[in-house]
Amino acid sequence: MLFGPYLPLAIRYAELLADAGVLRGLIGPREVPRLWDRHLANCAVVADAFTAEATVCDVGSGAGLPGIVLAIIRPDLRVTLLEPLLRRATFLQEAVDGLGLGQVEVVRGRAEEQHGRAFDYVTARAVAPLDRLAGWTLPLCRPGGRLLAMKGDAASAELSAAEPVLRRLGATSWEVRRFQSRPDGVAALVVEVVAGDTEAPSARPRRRGSPRTRRRDR
Repeated sequence: MLFGPYLPLAIRYAELLADAGVLRGLIGPREVPRLWDRHLANCAVVADAFTAEATVCDVGSGAGLPGIVLAIIRPDLRVTLLEPLLRRATFLQEAVDGLGLGQVEVVRGRAEEQHGRAFDYVTARAVAPLDRLAGWTLPLCRPGGRLLAMKGDAASAELSAAEPVLRRLGATSWEVRRFQSRPDGVAALVVEVVAGDTEAPSARPRRRGSPRTRRRDR
């Protein structure tokens, strides 16, 4: 079984999503019947991508997907849930406390504000197109660290379009990986980008007098 001995904890998390998650607008009511196959299992299937005791930053964590799921199924990971919106960050902290996930830290903020921190892995699910996402997240990876961006069926096309940006950011390699659980048949497509050992342009201080880039709230 996908969750193995951690299934009871995963059930408690699913109950939180179906209750407080819906009431606070983090999960749509129509998503409740498919929480397991579309959300929890979809995130859990990528758990084998991480090395033992790795540090993970889940950017734009929202309701905790995939960050909380990974922390449940891989308690050896040290997970940071990074979320800029107060109501989501509040839910995440309540979920972490309620589930007893002592290895998880909730940080309210944006990826751009965390530069200087270095993680083995950075994850993201349904946050932004890959070209923009890479600019926010690769500076959070240690040299040789990995961005794991969970994407849908258009993952390959999105990766192709983002290749010029990945080169500019100093990434050393990138590929689409498919993770699948047997015999369940649950699958997930992940764009994996390996960070280089040079400072990405987006991590450098803005020169005095240079224009700021306008961005929408994510």
